[in-house]
Amino acid sequence: MNASSSSRRDFLKTSGTIAAAAAFTRAIEVGAHAGEDGTIDIAIVGCGGRGTGAVANALATAGPTRLIAMGDVFADRMKGSFETLQKQYPEKVQVPADQQFIGFDAFKKVIDRVPKNGVVILTTPPAFRPIHLEYAVEKGVNVFMEKSFAVDAPGIRRILRAGEAAKQKNLKIAGGLMSRHSKPLEECVKQIHDGAIGDVITTYAYRMHGGVGFAPKRQGESELAHQIRNYSNFTWVNGSFLLDWLIHNLDVSCMVKNGWPVSVQGQGARRMRTEPDQLFDQYMAEYTFADGSRLVAEGRHMNKCHDYWGCVVHGAKGSAELGEGVSKPRIFRSHLQTTENVTWQWRGAAHNAYQEEWDLLMDSIRNDKPHNEAERCAKAAMVGIMGRMAIESGKRLTWDEALASNVELAPGLEKINGIDAPAPAQPDASGHYPIPTPGQDGIV
Repeated sequence: MNASSSSRRDFLKTSGTIAAAAAFTRAIEVGAHAGEDGTIDIAIVGCGGRGTGAVANALATAGPTRLIAMGDVFADRMKGSFETLQKQYPEKVQVPADQQFIGFDAFKKVIDRVPKNGVVILTTPPAFRPIHLEYAVEKGVNVFMEKSFAVDAPGIRRILRAGEAAKQKNLKIAGGLMSRHSKPLEECVKQIHDGAIGDVITTYAYRMHGGVGFAPKRQGESELAHQIRNYSNFTWVNGSFLLDWLIHNLDVSCMVKNGWPVSVQGQGARRMRTEPDQLFDQYMAEYTFADGSRLVAEGRHMNKCHDYWGCVVHGAKGSAELGEGVSKPRIFRSHLQTTENVTWQWRGAAHNAYQEEWDLLMDSIRNDKPHNEAERCAKAAMVGIMGRMAIESGKRLTWDEALASNVELAPGLEKINGIDAPAPAQPDASGHYPIPTPGQDGIV
């Protein structure tokens, strides 16, 4: 399986067509909560594949929309995003040169240009999400924020506080955990909650596939720019493979359990990987819920190994297969997941959860409906963060201990003012980056 298959860029070619058809079938309600002519203005901070796909979904929603501002730290990424979107939505992309901003302060310039009842898309690497969300809420702007929302416990606490502040201002916040808005998955979870497999005993969240890519440093590129371009490879930027790549199925597992784990222990290793980065190439975290049942998360990115992407749930009288990577969830009468044991399978049409999450957000803005996913998104990210902390330290941690941690992966991130600033992770003389040693390093 191609590791990039979860990226929003995969939906760029199809999202416009699918969503446009859906848009014409629903009534366009233009209320006082959009602009005077019903137009919702959209801006984006972070113009990579995910961000570009999110804009496409936003512009494909019912009702008039337009893209008015863009920001990134890399000019080439902004140029590529702008050209892609302009070809797809030539009449809706209205971003003149003076509304395209480059640099670490671009997020402020972009957000400052979003009018009341507009929405900003935050799709930079997750280390920057708490900073950008706080500013958007301070300025009274609705937000769509991509996962993973934060990379450490202090960042999660900032997301939670910003979410509460948004409630007080009646701002709408959507998070990029699109599986929660997948009709097939929602129906499967409902059947589990209705007792289709009995009491849930164990859930398994998997993401196992070929290696995560790594781009060598470009000629003349700063260390900071190199790490941000390779954000999947540096823990301070993305929070680890366990968090940023497994967050959907961790969240689905907690959705099945209708709660969050109370503790975790785990292990991981860097065995095959030779790229100069900070990744382990395998991760395993065992979470315990309040009722004693378990969630086991397995992440691996190694070539020529067994691949699987999805969630498996075992109950007292059956089992289920669902989650990100499973387009047609199934329920089985036993733990043996064979065709003859299937008691239910999604047989409806394919469903675009990426579009559905945007349809819900824009409807909430147009019709002033409550919509704030900040707390749920923060807690889903915290599951991945506490798993990473347990794996890298070798310790068993409780939820409360992990959430109370004051360790920041990139202290002083807000003070970075240029792409040539020192990077939070520095290579040694041989070009290798610091990698945690379980049993020796503290809670990190």
